[in-house]
Amino acid sequence: MNRRDALRMLTAGAVIPALTPELFGFYRQAHPDASYSLRTLNPHQNDTVVAMIDQIIPATDTPGAKAARVNEFIDVILTEWATEDERRHFLDGLADVDKQGNELFGKDFAAASSVQQVTLLRSMDDAAAASRSERRRHANNTVPQPDTQLKEDFFTVFKNITLHGYYTSEVAFTKELNLEIIPGAFHGCTVVPAERKA
Repeated sequence: MNRRDALRMLTAGAVIPALTPELFGFYRQAHPDASYSLRTLNPHQNDTVVAMIDQIIPATDTPGAKAARVNEFIDVILTEWATEDERRHFLDGLADVDKQGNELFGKDFAAASSVQQVTLLRSMDDAAAASRSERRRHANNTVPQPDTQLKEDFFTVFKNITLHGYYTSEVAFTKELNLEIIPGAFHGCTVVPAERKA
């Protein structure tokens, strides 16, 4: 498997529990270390991404997407995995989120209130669901277009990347799912102490 295949699965919405160890490893590689600096997202775009991921997976009794640094995961995906065309369409989608925020609330998405942000995200989710339903109805009457997911449905792609970024992060894996990325050692051939032998 290569990065293009992993990105295609990520944007198509592969189910998280179905991740193979190989695919999980690919997504883990996209998580940057603590000293990471953004390479594709500018500060305003990053603010928009952080506000969106924070509404999609907010912090509760466990850390949310912001604490898992999913915005940096998204930046790595855009920088190292996406083509120039995919990157441009994703950034255009982010700009459209701000445009919709300005039309509805008179402010960019990151500057909108939490209630306004949720309202806009829900309307985008509803529009994406309607678009998917329409595509399914006409699926047998159209020629499939490869690599069009990033172009067609920004919000679905954004949600999928957010979910994969979160659930393959160390924070979510250990604190949300209560799993170990590398399980503890198994010592099958240990000597049983004398007091246990009886």
